[in-house]
Amino acid sequence: MTALALPAALLLGLGLYWFQPWKLWQNATIHESLPTASSSPSTLSPTTQATPQPLTKTLAQGTLVSHEHTTTGTAKLIRLPDGSHTLRLENLDTSNGPDLRVWLTDAPVKEGTAGWRVFDDGKYVSLGKLKGNKGDQNYAIPPDVNPSAYTSVTIWCDRFDVSFGAAALTTA
Repeated sequence: MTALALPAALLLGLGLYWFQPWKLWQNATIHESLPTASSSPSTLSPTTQATPQPLTKTLAQGTLVSHEHTTTGTAKLIRLPDGSHTLRLENLDTSNGPDLRVWLTDAPVKEGTAGWRVFDDGKYVSLGKLKGNKGDQNYAIPPDVNPSAYTSVTIWCDRFDVSFGAAALTTA
């Protein structure tokens, strides 16, 4: 009996590490404000006249649809006043999970199980780990990435190669 106990405990430990089922009951809520222009009036010298900054502009947006896990919220591709781009997730609500990432992709968003695994088939760029499974959050798009080359966003579980949810980005 003890000869089986050690391998069984080892397998159980590995399974728990791999699946991390406790994350299904853990929530991380993030409430980030939309980034603003990088130069503030306090950085200007008294003789420098402030020039009006261009406004923040939403270039594309979409509503998140559920895939592997129920996912709701809005994804917005935003150009900031300094010309940089960010992906903003608003009112995000999804399950927590192991190794969740935010990806911009060129894959079409398909509803249901047909859309679970399509996002790593084409071109994609990872914007980093999902900061929280609930709330409003921003993901900077690297300057060398052309955001117009991507048509969708996914909350991607890198551990299991599956989408938790995704949104098609349509021009605003």
